[in-house]
Amino acid sequence: MQKNVGGADKVARVILGLVIIVVGFVYKSWWGLVGLIPLATAALAWCPLYSIIGVCTIKGCPCKQETQMSDRR
Repeated sequence: MQKNVGGADKVARVILGLVIIVVGFVYKSWWGLVGLIPLATAALAWCPLYSIIGVCTIKGCPCKQETQMSDRR
């Protein structure tokens, strides 16, 4: 599990996760638990969807460098 979530992306995920949780509390809905997903991906610095589609938001991402190195061979 290689990290693929950068700093600005983490901040956005934390804010979004907290907003979803607060809205869930305000409306007394279990849907607020969905806010745990962006919080977890921010805490782990890894997003499974990013892994599938090959996205990395880390500056100078090592996964991009590995891909470029394997393309040269």
